[in-house]
Amino acid sequence: MRVLITGFGPFPGVPFNPSAVLVKALARRRRPALAVIARTTHIFATTYKAVDRDLPKLFAQKPDIILMFGLAGSRRHVCIETRARNAVSLLYPDASGHRPKRGVIVPGGLALQSPAPFVGLLGALRGRAIPARLSRDAGRYLCNYAYWRALDSAGHEHPLIQFVHIPRVRFGPQRQRQSRSVAFRPLVTATEQLLIALLAEKRRQSRR
Repeated sequence: MRVLITGFGPFPGVPFNPSAVLVKALARRRRPALAVIARTTHIFATTYKAVDRDLPKLFAQKPDIILMFGLAGSRRHVCIETRARNAVSLLYPDASGHRPKRGVIVPGGLALQSPAPFVGLLGALRGRAIPARLSRDAGRYLCNYAYWRALDSAGHEHPLIQFVHIPRVRFGPQRQRQSRSVAFRPLVTATEQLLIALLAEKRRQSRR
């Protein structure tokens, strides 16, 4: 089974994006449940052009599961995104300075939803004492854009696609100003369980 894990690089106001570090850490994890899968990673430059350029190449690898991560620094929870909205921000430029000229990804398009087992994924995170919740709003920036484009590109191959927003991450002792952050090591362990839950769901779907 092929698994693709993606994150994002820096963007305006965020010179360091922990989603990229998380992706690389997940790729290095060695657990019996992960021994039978082929894992590849990809870090998107945080631009609309990069997403449009890179996604077709990634889908050409025919992944069975695509687990996508992005940073939502204002949130206090790890958020399992249940849908991608047909919406983009006209206010915030991407990392290249580009701003979309219209507020939708495609004219007349609807929100898209993955067939992922959201409740089970939430349980996998909470089982590791990570603050987590389901979210119906992936925003209007590159995270939502990449999620929508991935779901829209799924086609007849039907990869299982899930986007997860992470809050700020701390890599050392907690300080007062980091009260909204999540410790990195527990986050890696929790998202590993989330990946295992996705693997189980994909196998279940394949047996139908």
